[in-house]
Amino acid sequence: MTKLRSVKGMNDILPEEMPRWHRLERELTRVFALHGYAEVRTPVLEKTALFTHSIGEATDIVNKEMYTFVDKGEESLTLRPEGTASCARAYLEHSAGERQPVNKWFYVGPMYRRERPARGRYRQFYQAGVECYGDPGPYVDAEMIDMSVSLLAALGITEVRVLLNSLGGKETRARYREALKAFFEPHREALSAESQTRLELNPLRILDSKSLTDQEICQGAPPILDFLGPEDVEHFDGLRAALDALGTPYEVDPSLVRGLDYYTRTLFEVQTTSDELGAQSALLGGGRYDGMTEELGGKATPSVGFAMGLERLLLMMPVTEEPTTLDAFMITAGSELRSQTLVLAKELRAAGLRVDADLRGGSVKSQLRRASKTGARFALLLGEGEVARGVVQLKDLVAHEQRDLPLAEVARELAALVAAG
Repeated sequence: MTKLRSVKGMNDILPEEMPRWHRLERELTRVFALHGYAEVRTPVLEKTALFTHSIGEATDIVNKEMYTFVDKGEESLTLRPEGTASCARAYLEHSAGERQPVNKWFYVGPMYRRERPARGRYRQFYQAGVECYGDPGPYVDAEMIDMSVSLLAALGITEVRVLLNSLGGKETRARYREALKAFFEPHREALSAESQTRLELNPLRILDSKSLTDQEICQGAPPILDFLGPEDVEHFDGLRAALDALGTPYEVDPSLVRGLDYYTRTLFEVQTTSDELGAQSALLGGGRYDGMTEELGGKATPSVGFAMGLERLLLMMPVTEEPTTLDAFMITAGSELRSQTLVLAKELRAAGLRVDADLRGGSVKSQLRRASKTGARFALLLGEGEVARGVVQLKDLVAHEQRDLPLAEVARELAALVAAG
């Protein structure tokens, strides 16, 4: 039989990699909680209509990248390609807005898109994000942007810049769509085939094209900031003033357009100025999507959020020495003592100590090698001589020292040593 391998773009995360993931997830949870966000978990499988209605049928995600299938009940289902639509569905389904006026949620979990795998970009990828429902901004928008920069700094990622734009409200977008259609129409034949299709469906998406020819044409496109209505201008000015008050540096980029149709007004992206990720410099992005809940059949609710890919953050995080996952490793000198080793290990775990044991037997030398490979600081050796004397031999695998501990005191003394570092 041919050797089975993982699906292209879907990777295993092995035990030795998990400490960095855990550190990242702990920091995410800590920073989000400091800002009043509570965790929500939604299913990885949703009805396809959720994404076609919220993300937009003209987007690459819906047209090219979603994993969609018809199940045995003849219902079209999709593995979630992003988290915002699922959170909005949960917000509406559970009437969260009726219990309190402002809801601040965060999520962490796997997403699925069938795009070309690249460095830090996979078909199953892990994403964290935050969503705030019920606050029309602009101050919560500024707080969220500042939080994202603070989070990156806490992770040791400081080479960043914040790009900021406003897409205006529904009326602004409608006026701008017409202006873009008028601008791009004379260039129709020069546009890529994909952008020619977008010209009919959603000309804003042309601004997000990866085609060099399209990008060159876009240089002359009218900026959306020229089309903002009075309320849009007031919102954008309030956002900028709040960011200035927070001391959060940013750059206004009128060409910033993210690849989702649901954004309104505030739009932002945090990029790295390092060359670690190559051409793909975005670390996180988001904005306001005030029309989504109404689009999904609920009451119109002001909403804002952002998302970040965890694999990309891990590539940017400084490499640090992660703490060992074990406090001690049990070594048995004599197969007839393995039951006693089990009992002692259980007592140590009951005291909150992380303990493993090699229960296969083997020589003391081979078990010591195994102990060293686990990264444990201490080894505890139990042999016939130790049992006869009522002790266990403690070996410090870093300092290369050893001494006997009374069996009755092992848990207390080992806990003190571990606490002392």
